[in-house]
Amino acid sequence: MSHTKLTLAAALTGALVLSGAAQAQTAVKIGVLNDRSGLYSDITGEGSAIAARMAIEDFKAADKGIKAEVVAADHQNKPDIGATIARKWYDQDAVDVIVDVPASSVALAVNGITREKNKIFLNSGAGTSDLTGAQCSPNTVHWSYDTWALANGTGGEMVKRGGDSWFFLTADYAFGQALERDTTAVVAKSGGKVLGAVRHPLSASDFSSFLLTAQASKAKVIGLANAGGDTINAIKAAADFGITKGGQSLAGLLIFISDIHALGPQAAQGLVLTESFYWDLNEGTRAFSKRFGERNGGKMPTMVHAGVYGSVLHYLKAVETLKDKDTAKVMAKMKEMPTDDPLFGQGTIRADGRKLHDMYLFEVKKPAESKAPWDLYKTLATIPADKAFRPLADGGCAFVKS
Repeated sequence: MSHTKLTLAAALTGALVLSGAAQAQTAVKIGVLNDRSGLYSDITGEGSAIAARMAIEDFKAADKGIKAEVVAADHQNKPDIGATIARKWYDQDAVDVIVDVPASSVALAVNGITREKNKIFLNSGAGTSDLTGAQCSPNTVHWSYDTWALANGTGGEMVKRGGDSWFFLTADYAFGQALERDTTAVVAKSGGKVLGAVRHPLSASDFSSFLLTAQASKAKVIGLANAGGDTINAIKAAADFGITKGGQSLAGLLIFISDIHALGPQAAQGLVLTESFYWDLNEGTRAFSKRFGERNGGKMPTMVHAGVYGSVLHYLKAVETLKDKDTAKVMAKMKEMPTDDPLFGQGTIRADGRKLHDMYLFEVKKPAESKAPWDLYKTLATIPADKAFRPLADGGCAFVKS
């Protein structure tokens, strides 16, 4: 081989090596911020970190020039702790995107910090619809569900079934208040009325007085505007008081498969609820859930875990397409590209950051219908994506209007 050809070959080899090195330099750090020890730890917790890692593995990020790392922290459901962690992650630890973040009060704090620091927030854990409404941000995508979708699904269905008078048992923080507000609007629009509400603290130890007040209201439906351990304990206490035997119905406005598993079908049978994901929906959800369960002590994924998986997968697709992790470019690409994953199917991300996909109205099976420990739901209805979430024009998102 001539000297010229050798020089050209060396140059080409060097260019390829440099190109590969440049690709490998697209490093992204994903922070899973959630409740790892409290009443939402089964809903989110380590399961969300597992879901994020599975998304990276399934995407084969390393083979596509993306060095992806997952870190995790416990915000203890406290906005000040969550905000402190988010700031440290962004300022000192080179975190590019924060995911999950249950507890709406914490999520709203992280939402503001993310916008200030020009990073990315992919929320699947919090419920408040204000994340795509009054407090929307061009840096945030709201993935799995929100209070409007829950109210529209469960609230609307309960009124259709004759539950036209309501009393709320509400967790006294941003999420519970938003869920009560959004459900009240749906009940009123559907021709029902709200007779009253009581507020309880997060992680309440005793629901007796709250349930006695709800029982005394004579409302046909007692709406549980809470989540996790609070919902489980409220349902258990309601059973002790014989509330459903007395003719009143319980509406679990935010229920997760982990809650129903903890309660068992005997206590939870007949409960109507709205979710965006169930492990046994189709072949894709079953295959993922089997792999997830093997890593998570046999526990099936919640819709929050599914949302972490789907959002991280879509984020990585955008980074790979762009060969860049610039916030504005990635957010624009995520909204431009249709979403497609085995858990939620095909969907889109709207201008206000609302991820659109179908929601499902489920009913908890009776003990005789349940064939296995996690065989808990039957599908009552599929709510199509264009009906499941609040219309864009009704959200009041400032940056969309401008």
